[in-house]
Amino acid sequence: MARDRDEDYAGPLRRILIAVLAIGLALSFLLWRIDGPRVERLRSAFVDRFVPTFDWAMVPVTKALGMVEGFQSYARIYEQNQELRRELQQMKAWKEAAVQLEQQNAKLLAQNQVRLDPKLTSVSGVVLADSGSPFRQSVLLNVGSRDGIVDGWATMDGLGLVGRISGVGKATSRVVLLTDTASRVPVTIQPAGQRALLAGDNSTLPPLDFLENPDLVRPGDRVVTSGDGGVFPAGLLVGQVVQGQDRRLRVLLAADYQRLDFLRVLRSHPAERITDVGPLVPPPAVEPLPPAAAGGEDG
Repeated sequence: MARDRDEDYAGPLRRILIAVLAIGLALSFLLWRIDGPRVERLRSAFVDRFVPTFDWAMVPVTKALGMVEGFQSYARIYEQNQELRRELQQMKAWKEAAVQLEQQNAKLLAQNQVRLDPKLTSVSGVVLADSGSPFRQSVLLNVGSRDGIVDGWATMDGLGLVGRISGVGKATSRVVLLTDTASRVPVTIQPAGQRALLAGDNSTLPPLDFLENPDLVRPGDRVVTSGDGGVFPAGLLVGQVVQGQDRRLRVLLAADYQRLDFLRVLRSHPAERITDVGPLVPPPAVEPLPPAAAGGEDG
């Protein structure tokens, strides 16, 4: 019964409230549309009285607008970040290409400016893909017998000794690297002047064998070819002495074996052997025999 009584009052009350709201809105519309000094003063007084107190009602709207602007700003930043990532990727590719060109240019310039014996002429060749050989550490060059290449000649990159020619074709030749187990190169360690044999062992740090006095050699000493045996010209840079993990003295090669693009083949000729002592060292004087001894021999 009570519920039915409440429902009987709720319907008319709702209709009354809606009518009052509609009338209030209509009066507000008319009041806002009337053009007159009194009405204008009334509108101004109403705005001054009630509008400043509605700041709290504008806070959600202001926050919502700020969130929308922040999201739009984040979207723009994300797009800019993606664009910068793409540009950075392109710059990395350009940097890699520039570094490779710079290294090739440096090697070619070094080959043109390296200081060697003026009697040593050279032929430059491009390293080709190796098609297999009896050596583990070797490369092919695009120069051969038609270019005057001879077995045993030394090869260098822009700075240091790389190996020797071992096998010559008409248009190609094979270079056995210093790191190969078949490589044996007589060297001199400076400044001590100690002589040794650089023996390849298929590692990037070949050891020094048959060293005369290891106590006189220090890590960082310069290693050059000695010219013994006539295999290589003397004074070619090989590398510097380092101490390996096995406590043996090894050589950090000056040549960049990771980037063998161009090699320089040195035209070396066998050294002329000098057997004459020369005029600065006169031959020993021969004393003449006494006359008596000479006459006795005649008798």
